[in-house]
Amino acid sequence: MALDLGINRIAKMLSEKERKLDIVLAENRKVVRSCSNAIKAMHAYDLKTAKGHLAEAEAALKPLAPYAEDFPGQLAHIYQEYAEAQIVLSAIESKKIPGYAKLKVPEIPYLLGLLDAIGEFKREMYESLRRGNKHEAEFYFRMMEEVYDELLPLRFSNSILPEFRKKQDSARHQIEQARGELL
Repeated sequence: MALDLGINRIAKMLSEKERKLDIVLAENRKVVRSCSNAIKAMHAYDLKTAKGHLAEAEAALKPLAPYAEDFPGQLAHIYQEYAEAQIVLSAIESKKIPGYAKLKVPEIPYLLGLLDAIGEFKREMYESLRRGNKHEAEFYFRMMEEVYDELLPLRFSNSILPEFRKKQDSARHQIEQARGELL
């Protein structure tokens, strides 16, 4: 008796999914590396280089759109990194924070990117203090507080907003530390 359980079809489907995941993971590394390098360049006040790295990240993001349904977790992380870098660049360059629609990123990665950006604003605040520019340091501190306050009403389970509460707690701690340094 020969069983026909469809195992071969399942194996082909899984092989195809694995092939797609390999593409996503390779592009993931490119995006994360480019965003990290962009933020390093921003902190070094080399915005031209930062924009170049962000252009690389954006180019690596484009071919990933077809895989969004198959690998939402992996793509959420990528979009979060990209959102954080774009938010920090905008804050440094134009003193504004763009919305998720302008950045063309999904809502949840945008929220997590905002929370991660608070740590980068803290770093900018410290750099401003180091350079003796208290006015600019106060600006970055206010930005930290405003982002945190804007996100404070969001109270959802980890199933709905993964890692949000943990990042929110971390942001609150960073703000408390920064307040002590600023005063």
